[in-house]
Amino acid sequence: MVALDGLTMEVGRGEVFGFLGPNGAGKTTAVKMLVGLTRATSGRGTVLGAPLGDIGVRRRIGYLPELFRYQGWMTAYEVLELHCELARVPRPDRRKEIEAALVTVGLAARAHSRVETFSKGMQQRLGLGVALLGSPELVFLDEPTSALDPVGRRDVRDIIHALKARGTTVFLNSHLLSEVERVCDTVAIVDRGKVVARGALDDLLGGGGVRLRVADLDGRVDTLARFGEVSRDGDWISITGTPAEAVPDVVAAVVGLGGRVYAVEPRHQTLEDRFLELLGGEGEPA
Repeated sequence: MVALDGLTMEVGRGEVFGFLGPNGAGKTTAVKMLVGLTRATSGRGTVLGAPLGDIGVRRRIGYLPELFRYQGWMTAYEVLELHCELARVPRPDRRKEIEAALVTVGLAARAHSRVETFSKGMQQRLGLGVALLGSPELVFLDEPTSALDPVGRRDVRDIIHALKARGTTVFLNSHLLSEVERVCDTVAIVDRGKVVARGALDDLLGGGGVRLRVADLDGRVDTLARFGEVSRDGDWISITGTPAEAVPDVVAAVVGLGGRVYAVEPRHQTLEDRFLELLGGEGEPA
């Protein structure tokens, strides 16, 4: 069985990169190769300029897997302390690193509580804290908001923005496409082990559109075709492919033709729309 088939992509330093695809597309396999947990049968790749699996690079990355479990009898502080040791964080720096991670993920008040008393969302926060230890240059986050409520998802977005601000590269897997759309600079969509689309989010989503409710424009709608594909449904005119900056020009053109504008609804293609379009409506993001 082939998990990845000629998968080719590049992630720039300091960007937030969204890696999307349906179940079984090869996303988890790709991430495991990038963090050195499995080996490719062919091909090559680099992470932070070093070959895949390089031990030195592993100490420069953070990783939040989709499925993880910490011993229930340990406290949050003890979990982070253990991972500081595994990551070889210098002993004099460990307390500062642990306390900073706890504050960042909102668990400072529960530092000495046992993991078995944590909700699933709190355990997700703890896993995120582990991934941030040692100020990694590259952070892999696999479904970081899967167990979080809206407040928790907002907090994760804030953490991702803060990581980007300090120059950290974030590689994000998520099935919550609305979250990806709000934080990512670049997105790759993978299907059956191959990248089927990749690019800056704005470029990938393409042109938007606008919907207007107008009157007194009978017989002159076709003159708006220079702005995009025009369709009409009663008093409503829809123009697809119109960028947001051209919407005022569309309104001015309608008024110039003698039309009266009662409503303007700018629209753009969502990431979910684009995802389903590329996959032919099959599969779900995961």
